[in-house]
Amino acid sequence: MKEKVVLAYSGGLDTSIIIPWLKENYEDIDVIAVCGNVGQEDKMEDVYNKALESGASKAYVDDISEEFVTTTIFEAIKSEAKYENKYLLGTSLARPIIAKKLVEIAHKEGAKYICHGCTGKGNDQVRFEATIAALDPSIKIIAPWRIWDIKSREDAIDYAEKHNIKLNVTKKKIYSVDANLWHVSTEGGDIEHLENEHKKDVYKEIVDPMDAPDECEYIEIGFEKGEPVTLNDEKLPPVELVKKINELGKKHGIGIIDIVENRLVGMKSRGIYETPGGTILYEAHNILESATLDKDTMHFKHMVSYKLGELIYNGLWYSKLRESISAFINETQKNVTGKVRIRLYKGAIKPAGIFTDNALYDEGISSFGDSELYDHKDAEGFINIFTLPLKIDAMRKNRD
Repeated sequence: MKEKVVLAYSGGLDTSIIIPWLKENYEDIDVIAVCGNVGQEDKMEDVYNKALESGASKAYVDDISEEFVTTTIFEAIKSEAKYENKYLLGTSLARPIIAKKLVEIAHKEGAKYICHGCTGKGNDQVRFEATIAALDPSIKIIAPWRIWDIKSREDAIDYAEKHNIKLNVTKKKIYSVDANLWHVSTEGGDIEHLENEHKKDVYKEIVDPMDAPDECEYIEIGFEKGEPVTLNDEKLPPVELVKKINELGKKHGIGIIDIVENRLVGMKSRGIYETPGGTILYEAHNILESATLDKDTMHFKHMVSYKLGELIYNGLWYSKLRESISAFINETQKNVTGKVRIRLYKGAIKPAGIFTDNALYDEGISSFGDSELYDHKDAEGFINIFTLPLKIDAMRKNRD
């Protein structure tokens, strides 16, 4: 009986050439291509057909976009987790959901092996393998980029052409692109040179802010316990909601970052990330949370959100620490309910109104006028106590 290998398949350069490579280098195997649709714009029928044409014995194309949104994206919004305070974790959030699907198909098909097309320099190899280890450590991994003779994307293109595999990249336009419902990342090519300003033709979805409409647009986003539920008072299913907010962000040039990040494997890399809807949702959530979360909880949440961003980036979605931090985050979101109005204009987001019954802001107390709960005279005693350590330290210095 042939051994079965489940391949994480996207239809891109790397995974397309892996199918014939596996068949050439392993005897008596069936390659089962699995594409987890997390909202990428590819035509899934074409991806399915390409897998079979490239030599896969079977192919799965499963829509897991709703699980992607409700399981990882909503957790990210509630925490506002970012990696190194910039990256909204678009690829990182999708990998646990895709890897979980690979394990499910491996169990269904009785496969002992899972193969992925991640390079030996990237983070994704860790994300896939960490998830697989957490869900079924008995599954063996095949990682061609760590063992084959192909050394570059140019070599990969040559291999594909030799095996008559259709490509959507060329040696002139050799960007590595990862897309899903949450973002598009672009790496490689001329942006590998730090001295180069990235060109706007790098953008796959977002209009350059300079080319965005000259008219601003106001929108309102409603949240329940930290999760987005409405757009302009219309309640929408999770995937549709993210898609519609994405379109608004793309239109107004919102959500572009150009960063040099520290990869898990120890090197720095440069990427252009487009996260239009995510940037809007993070900002709207932050605005609402500023009015509904108390100071100490908010400040502590900032610290654990930073750590959460690292855990997600490093592929540790199924770790105990990630689960524990998420439990804390969800506890903080019980009163983060309400609606936020924002203005979108040429890449910028401006707050334009907060509407909530859970605001801790009280105009009567926070204004410069009198308040029953706050007497200006009370500040003197508070300051005397607050500054006592400073006074004692100054007295010691004067004695010396």
